[in-house]
Amino acid sequence: MNPIISIKNINKTFSTGEEAVKDFSLDIMKGEILALLGPNGAGKTTLISMICGIIEPSSGSVSVNGFDVVKDYKKTRSIIGLVPQELVLESFETAMNTIQFSRGLFGKKRDHEFIKKILTQLSLWDKRNTTIMELSGGMKRRVLIAKALSHEPSILFLDEPTAGVDVELRKDMWAIIKNLKKQGVTIILTTHYIEEAEEIADRVGIINKGELLVIEEKRNLLNKMGTKTLTIELNSKIKSIPNSLSSYNLQLASKGMSITYNYKKQEEKTGITSLLVDLKKAGITLKDLDTNQTSLEEIFVDIVRK
Repeated sequence: MNPIISIKNINKTFSTGEEAVKDFSLDIMKGEILALLGPNGAGKTTLISMICGIIEPSSGSVSVNGFDVVKDYKKTRSIIGLVPQELVLESFETAMNTIQFSRGLFGKKRDHEFIKKILTQLSLWDKRNTTIMELSGGMKRRVLIAKALSHEPSILFLDEPTAGVDVELRKDMWAIIKNLKKQGVTIILTTHYIEEAEEIADRVGIINKGELLVIEEKRNLLNKMGTKTLTIELNSKIKSIPNSLSSYNLQLASKGMSITYNYKKQEEKTGITSLLVDLKKAGITLKDLDTNQTSLEEIFVDIVRK
């Protein structure tokens, strides 16, 4: 399957000499949700700006649906919707007029039913005649999404879509994004909320200092790079780990009432069976067992640190 976005060896160096993006290559497939994770200053927004045609790469190329973003910018921009991180809206205009105006900027004919559909999906229909200045921060962000969807794009970029919104509204946003995917929209989002990527993304890319460190399907990333922790609750307290168990790199926890053991999920031999046998030999009796998977956040921190 051909990618809907193809990024080939792009670089961006600003006049200050800052290298914001370095030799970046990535293919994005139609209909997927791709989450780009990275610390502040990693180059995420610069990358999105180049794909959307807001700034030009210093070198390399970007094609959208087969069209070059520099040479064929009118065609590429017509199929891209962008929700910026900043809340930039006309304060004294109504939500309805703001969205209709955005549609007109792309040369689209008026379509009241389509605009109504978008506003209804985003729970904005009751606020259609309300001025932007009267809306809450969460509602303003929904208006930004409606603006980005007003010209019926097949690709949607969301730059920190849930920045500054509460947990409940964040979950509403996740539901909106999942619904857009069902409608066939390709979605690329940058986020600081790693649980956001863990909840809705199909693939995860990790960026740092302008470079793509890893790109992987979320499930595979968790399986390949994540570790699992086995927590062994004990019947009685112990003061230290016996020397006979030193090869397992165990950790004493809960003031001596439990032991933790880390292992790679994908490894054929986890060592758990032999550990349990050796615990019995050491005279340590077990009360309960529990396992936990390493989170995407821990994987992210580990990759960026390394």
